[in-house]
Amino acid sequence: MSYSKHVVCPGCLTTNRVPEDKLASGGVCGKCGKPLFNKKPLELTSSNFNKIINNNELPVMVDFWAPWCGPCKMMAPVFEQAAQQLEPDMLLAKLNTENEQSIAARYGIRSIPTIAIFKGGRVVAQQAGAMELHSLTNWANSQLR
Repeated sequence: MSYSKHVVCPGCLTTNRVPEDKLASGGVCGKCGKPLFNKKPLELTSSNFNKIINNNELPVMVDFWAPWCGPCKMMAPVFEQAAQQLEPDMLLAKLNTENEQSIAARYGIRSIPTIAIFKGGRVVAQQAGAMELHSLTNWANSQLR
């Protein structure tokens, strides 16, 4: 019996059912035809945050950052590389805390960068501070188990 996962399209925010054995090959949205996985972090805003976080059955790792933050700028390429390695087992997304202060406050983000992993709409792990690629992917993979 093949199980499926609900994956939200980053383009139109439609929830798609993707068989687990087909996740590795990607897939396209049944409504808009865009790829479900882009191997790069998705930009989160107040208009898509709840849908992406609550409706995905895949874990979502979010980088809470700000444009003026030096460590955030240093971590940006690392987070991009992590997306290439971790998708489709985990989705990666970024939230600009300057533009979305209410969301950052909701999750108690007091220092940036802060990385949080959401499963089923809830934070299951959180780490403050910049990380290098190996540490970030190891930490993320430990949350998949």
